[in-house]
Amino acid sequence: MPEAPFQHFDVTADFGLMAQGSDLKEAFVNVASGMLSLLIDPEEVRREKSHPLEVKAPDRESLLVAWLNELLYLFDAEGFLSKDFQILELDETYLKAEVWGEPIDPDRHHFKGYVKAATYHQLEVKEGEGGWQVRVVFDV
Repeated sequence: MPEAPFQHFDVTADFGLMAQGSDLKEAFVNVASGMLSLLIDPEEVRREKSHPLEVKAPDRESLLVAWLNELLYLFDAEGFLSKDFQILELDETYLKAEVWGEPIDPDRHHFKGYVKAATYHQLEVKEGEGGWQVRVVFDV
């Protein structure tokens, strides 16, 4: 059986997540999926609408934090639950993506927890044998 695209790790008072991918885009998508699985069972979210998303940052690590926090902003400020992601462009300082999901439906969506933000604590983006690995800690 293939290895899961993301794993949880212990961090005092916060929540850690590691994700991998054959390329950096896949690693960024997998960590986003992992983060959203902290909020809700992904099976409860439909792929009804798309939302374009662009983020810029001074480096790759900051870009990862900006990407995840932008997804949390969509959830918190716009009431949009993300389900699927397609990263269209990605380099050291820029990410452009299309995000699919749906508006929050309190009658149908059952939330598991709350994620405040992606942090820089223990943050890591690195290339290794077999692809890329990212590590991030979330303030919960």
